[in-house]
Amino acid sequence: MSENIEEKIKRLRELGKAAAEPESSAPPLKPTRIPKRPPKKPSRIGSLRERERRKRILIGAAVVTIILLISIAAAYMYMQGKAARELEAAKNAKLNEVNAYFKGNLSDDPVKNQLIVKIKAAQSIDELAQIDVKAAYEARVAEIKREQELEAQRKAQEEINKAKSEKLAEVELEFSPLLNQPLPEDLKNEVITTLNSLKDSINKAQSKEEISEVDPTPYLVDLWRKYYYYIIDSTPSQKVILKRNGEKRIYTKVEAKYEISKITDYSELLKYTIEKAEMVKIALVLTRESVVGGYLQPGEKIQVFAKNTSNIYMKIVDEGFVDLVLLPTQAGTISVSEAQSESNAYTSQSTTKYSQTTSESTTYKPGTSTISNSQSTEENEEYSSGQTSSESSSASYNYNVNLGEILKAIAANKIVAPDEVKESLDMYGWKIMELEQATKMLALDPSTPVLVIIEVPSEFVSDILTYKDKLYIAKVIG
Repeated sequence: MSENIEEKIKRLRELGKAAAEPESSAPPLKPTRIPKRPPKKPSRIGSLRERERRKRILIGAAVVTIILLISIAAAYMYMQGKAARELEAAKNAKLNEVNAYFKGNLSDDPVKNQLIVKIKAAQSIDELAQIDVKAAYEARVAEIKREQELEAQRKAQEEINKAKSEKLAEVELEFSPLLNQPLPEDLKNEVITTLNSLKDSINKAQSKEEISEVDPTPYLVDLWRKYYYYIIDSTPSQKVILKRNGEKRIYTKVEAKYEISKITDYSELLKYTIEKAEMVKIALVLTRESVVGGYLQPGEKIQVFAKNTSNIYMKIVDEGFVDLVLLPTQAGTISVSEAQSESNAYTSQSTTKYSQTTSESTTYKPGTSTISNSQSTEENEEYSSGQTSSESSSASYNYNVNLGEILKAIAANKIVAPDEVKESLDMYGWKIMELEQATKMLALDPSTPVLVIIEVPSEFVSDILTYKDKLYIAKVIG
């Protein structure tokens, strides 16, 4: 189309030249010598025709010039419009390229907006060509990636710092109970040094994994053991008591250390407390069947059990000693009764009969039991005589001996030969028990109350008194 316009412009120019050349373009005539004539006066009609002809020429030239100017202006405007359209098309292409690159999370990116403003403000295609959208996109992606990496590093560092703070607080909290104990100076310094070492490891950690690997538990187990060993060694008694969840057991110092050394679980170790085994004596009145039948000797090792509300026996004292066992008053009462009778009859007849009967009965009452012994003898004789006579005799006696009252009389010096009586009464109660064992016969009732004095650690007294009516004493034989 632009070529057609240029051709039209050329043709218009040629037409203008052709219109202006009729007279001037004619080849000049060769001058000829003509005779000089006087100038003629031009005619009026010729002048009018000449003016008319010139006028037409001028009008044609003006028309041609106007057409030419219009054509040039139209061509200029066309060329200007073509450049504008080409620039607009280039801008649209650039904008499409921007939208193709900057999409998704980058749809509202500031760099995209800057590129759009720069593209719209471009005044030429060359200026547009200098706008490298791909390079801007890649630079922006790289920048965002760097920002994301920095943000990730910042968040990771924040998480690490938070983890460090939490771990430091956790370690200090776990060390706090130990530091609050009355530690000896050397052990306290070791605890503080260990704590600072763990803190230093946490502060130097570069990741959460390294922080989580810092475990104070093994150190705490070892330090708590050393503290328990210190308590055991510093206890003035020969034995100590280990308490755990209300359960108490008595150990020698060596045994207690061994028990502590076997504990590897930190939470389990903290359940233990160590108390001094201060021995006290307490008196208990129990039935014979609850004290090994009464067959207990002073100094023997015992254990004490109690029946709980579920009628289940549980051990409340794992080690104690017998100090004294006293038999009840019933065991010190002796009751003896004896009876004897004799009769004689004589008849003087042709036959004489003689009859003699002898009977004897003895009753022995140790305590609530009764042991009786009776014996009778009968003799008959017959005589042939006429004389009859009869004779009879009887005798009986009984006595009661209360050994408790005898002991009181000895104490009050109201008995003759007290030393001999004491010697006779020596180990009376134990002799009864020995006779039971020897004869396999029960002399004292199993429900007979017995006073037992035992020696136990003071920590166990409250439990013993709580179950004092439901106790059972067992003798340790191993």
